[in-house]
Amino acid sequence: MSETNTLGDYLRARRELVQPESVGLAAHGVRRVPGLRREEVAMLAGISSDYYLRLEQGRDRNPSPQVLEALARVLQLDEPAADYLLSLTTPKPRRRRRARRETVPAGTRQLLDVLGVPAFVEGRYFDVLAANDLARALSPCLAHGHNRLRDVFLDPGEKALYEDWDEATARLVASFRTSVGSDTDDPGFVRLVGELSLGSERFRKLWARHDVRSCDTVPVRLRHPQVGELTLGLEKLGVTGAKGLLLVVYHAAPGTSSAEKLALLASLSSTCTPGADAPGSRCSSGPSR
Repeated sequence: MSETNTLGDYLRARRELVQPESVGLAAHGVRRVPGLRREEVAMLAGISSDYYLRLEQGRDRNPSPQVLEALARVLQLDEPAADYLLSLTTPKPRRRRRARRETVPAGTRQLLDVLGVPAFVEGRYFDVLAANDLARALSPCLAHGHNRLRDVFLDPGEKALYEDWDEATARLVASFRTSVGSDTDDPGFVRLVGELSLGSERFRKLWARHDVRSCDTVPVRLRHPQVGELTLGLEKLGVTGAKGLLLVVYHAAPGTSSAEKLALLASLSSTCTPGADAPGSRCSSGPSR
């Protein structure tokens, strides 16, 4: 990961994912590189090969919006990915900003307690800042002090919770990169990405793809050790008055077996809820800071 040349890294990663046939080019002979060649991207975008090479190498970091839009079209970027590409050329302040303290408003904490579905508050780097009892019943890792990326990639029990772990991790990393954007000089972010890169080959591969994804509604399929298979909707909603914080809510379609199982889980958690730090519970200790 080269955070000093994020634009070039992104262009290279996305270029390697585009098949020549998808942009009307014939793929004759053996190609030494995956995806499109640099000169092919340049030709299709209407710029010189030398200029595109300078962009990938980081020797030119101020392309015009018109050039970026042409590149987004050639690289087949959807709207969130194109917006991310444009953000990579936005000048950063030279003075490093102090990390924002992420504080969950009292009203949001109260809302968590009265919601009848699993819900938690997520910080910009996917730290769990607050959670209700039903969220902790869904997974003991959904507790204050944990990080969703760290748990999903590095905790075997959390991995076992997902019916389709590969899809879940691809979506999670793409959402994480969208959340971070081009602001990658925070020490906490650097430590987290470094830890995950060392500890998970899957994370390294996904991070190298530079996928970005908006917080759209998606079904999540889980294998819960108490109630079995669940298919839940996942919503992420901005927290009023707390920039960068999201209220994450799991919910089941009414009348489905998942709704019945979620109600059963709520009943079980109300009669016997292990504390987030209960001895012997999975994810009981949380990550060290």
